[in-house]
Amino acid sequence: MPPIQLQTPIAAPPELVFDLARSIDAHLASSPGTGERAVDGKTTGLAELGDTITWQARHLGLRWRLTVAVTEFDRPHRFVDEQTRGPFAEMRHEHLFESKPDDSTLMRDHFHFRAPCGLLGRLAERLILRRHLAHFLRRRNAVLKTMAEDR
Repeated sequence: MPPIQLQTPIAAPPELVFDLARSIDAHLASSPGTGERAVDGKTTGLAELGDTITWQARHLGLRWRLTVAVTEFDRPHRFVDEQTRGPFAEMRHEHLFESKPDDSTLMRDHFHFRAPCGLLGRLAERLILRRHLAHFLRRRNAVLKTMAEDR
């Protein structure tokens, strides 16, 4: 399945936007509807290269645990987190931050995932998961945008 690709223009410098995007505390603040919690690994502060974070949240009426590792890191341009354990057969989230001439930032997300369970998983991807995850990321990005622009 092709990745979910989002673009969010933010009237704030890339360094600030990058740090908010990797902030565990900002992530928690940006996802109140899911009861998101960081329950293991790094649980507060800014994620760095090599850090692992285990998230627990409720999505689609079910409680999930997802452990990710920050596998690539180039501040303030790009970082990648990838599932090491959790509900997906595969999950990789690439966060990109492009500096604009007016000192604003174009934040881009490339979110690739693959559901387990073969044909049934592919059906769930198309009918439910893609829409749900895109909505979750858009809502999160809107909160990060507000946080950055209000500083």
